[in-house]
Amino acid sequence: MSLTNFPGGGAPSTGTSLTKVTMPALAEMKRQGSVISALTAYDYATSRLVDEAGIDVILVGDSLAMVVLGHENTLAVTVDEMLHHTRAVRRAVRRALVVADMPFGSYHGTVAEGVANAVRFIKEAGAEAVKIEGPRVELVRALTAAEIPVVGHLGLTPQSVHKMGGYRVQARTEETVKQLRADAQALAEAGVGSLVLEGVPREVAATITAELAIPTIGIGAGPDCDGQILVLHDMLSLTFAPPAKFVRRYGDAGTLIRTAVEHYRDDVERRAFPLDEESYHLPKPAQVALDAKPRAAKVHALRKI
Repeated sequence: MSLTNFPGGGAPSTGTSLTKVTMPALAEMKRQGSVISALTAYDYATSRLVDEAGIDVILVGDSLAMVVLGHENTLAVTVDEMLHHTRAVRRAVRRALVVADMPFGSYHGTVAEGVANAVRFIKEAGAEAVKIEGPRVELVRALTAAEIPVVGHLGLTPQSVHKMGGYRVQARTEETVKQLRADAQALAEAGVGSLVLEGVPREVAATITAELAIPTIGIGAGPDCDGQILVLHDMLSLTFAPPAKFVRRYGDAGTLIRTAVEHYRDDVERRAFPLDEESYHLPKPAQVALDAKPRAAKVHALRKI
């Protein structure tokens, strides 16, 4: 699957192969008909678990603005915040391809500014690819020339939420489908290594997937893409809003965490935590000496009387 093997270290606890996933490996997976799995992650602990579970691509998504930082949408997150989280993820990951979302405003000016910001994600944070939204063909060409792997993103692009008037399914007319197909082809020709298709009808995603030599990764785009991605917090019920139609809940970490915290609070209030066996103790000689001091002080006081 990959031309690169991760150096050193033992295998993950799950026994998953340490063969490093690269952008060329994703293209090979498409050629072989192997399905690509992808998830978001934003910190060391979760990204380590995701990587050890054998996920192929970890996206440090700008969705962290909402699910980690509590913003209303993705627009508020900054380059420095994205770099901070990408560094944490990269420290944990041994196998998956680490892709960093370039946040709103980091590539919306000149092409030179976009390339400079992308270089920071590769050089400072250890990302192995960057993701940009929209049909920015000129920027993709420049990033490719700078040897920076790029993941494209078309359809429902969250950074365009104000332009779209909300999070709405895209490409639902003949004209918009035609434009989306043209944009996808243009990005592929410009050098993107893979393409995220979000919030588009299944039939449209299937057509684009069949037309492109590069792999497509769907989110709310049906089962016919070459791979799928979800936001980790969505699939684990760690968000505080109703899930989108395409989200499947694979666990209820929210209830697990809340129940555990309530149990801890109750134990603390009842003095049931910590127990003696969860406490440290003095060595016997020190304990004897400590017990002897109050007795000696009491005797001294009685003598004064």
